[in-house]
Amino acid sequence: MEEKVKKALDKIRPALQADGGDVELVAIEGSIVKVRLQGACAGCPMSQMTLKSGIERILKQEIPEVTAVESV
Repeated sequence: MEEKVKKALDKIRPALQADGGDVELVAIEGSIVKVRLQGACAGCPMSQMTLKSGIERILKQEIPEVTAVESV
């Protein structure tokens, strides 16, 4: 599952990098993926929306086993 998550994050990464941010995979605990937003994304007031509406939605579409994405 880790490889699938990394590949999905690689698809998301260019959009985040275009805005000066990035995402790092921290851990996978069961069906929950833990990520760390970096760069401009780390302090952005819209980061929770990016996390839930962007990253979580895409990971759930690509990997049905994923039930949630959390920022650490």
